[in-house]
Amino acid sequence: MLNLERLRTLDAVARHGSVSGAADGLHVTTSAVSQQLSKLEREVGQRLLARNGRGVRLTDAGMLLAEHAARILSQVQMAQADIEAQRGRVVGEVRLAGFPTAARGLFPGALAALRAGHPELRVRTTELEPEPGVRAVLRGDADLAIVLDWSNKRAPVPGGLERAHLFDDTADVALPAAHPLAGREAVDLVDFADEEWVSWPEGEFCHDWLMFTLRSQGIEPRIGHLAGEHHTQLALVAAGLGVCVTPRLGRPVPEGVAFVPVRQKMRRHIYATWRADAGRRPSVRAVVGALRAVAEPLGC
Repeated sequence: MLNLERLRTLDAVARHGSVSGAADGLHVTTSAVSQQLSKLEREVGQRLLARNGRGVRLTDAGMLLAEHAARILSQVQMAQADIEAQRGRVVGEVRLAGFPTAARGLFPGALAALRAGHPELRVRTTELEPEPGVRAVLRGDADLAIVLDWSNKRAPVPGGLERAHLFDDTADVALPAAHPLAGREAVDLVDFADEEWVSWPEGEFCHDWLMFTLRSQGIEPRIGHLAGEHHTQLALVAAGLGVCVTPRLGRPVPEGVAFVPVRQKMRRHIYATWRADAGRRPSVRAVVGALRAVAEPLGC
């Protein structure tokens, strides 16, 4: 008989691509992962891992068994979801990931409501940008992730995932308080054609969106600074080093910065996403419901 926990370990190595990555994902030591894999190799009578430089790779037998392990673990998760749904109780643990402004703007209220309404439920949270959050859900390292796309640049839903729309979050232009446009009721993006911009890091979805949006208005972006956190972006703006786009969710309001609405509305669509085989879990549905309750009055 194949041991389920050892199959889970092999699946983690296949998903993360390394023993250390599997250990991090499973919250165990690398030694524990190696021991589980050695026992699994003895059970099946074949080598499952081979040296690959300083790391390891799955052998043909390892890849074959890992494919079966992924299907078996998916069936186990579906069985657990069905049992939990049949009980109808919101219990156990849910691992929730969200990008920083969602974590700041949604998590406190939703988690407080869940603690009051479902004391047997434990929600563990972590901050992850949308793309890593989606990968974490696909790998099984998170049960739910809060993700986003933009009204003029949509993100596809990977196979095997479901999602629920939470709300739309409007973004404004942030500019130094002394800027000539700071007192306007509204601005056009072309008003900033000659400005330096503070953007998200290259390769991130929101950076690509900003480049696409500015170019669609005939503006060739002049990117002066890159920063992942809105706090950092706004500090650079307050220092007179550029302008940036800042969504309203969880937005800090530092001194020396003005926010001006844009006539070409810029909206982020905020979603909760989860694996389809976990959608029947009452705990997952409860977390989505709590997030929706907090998000509803924020929609704009």
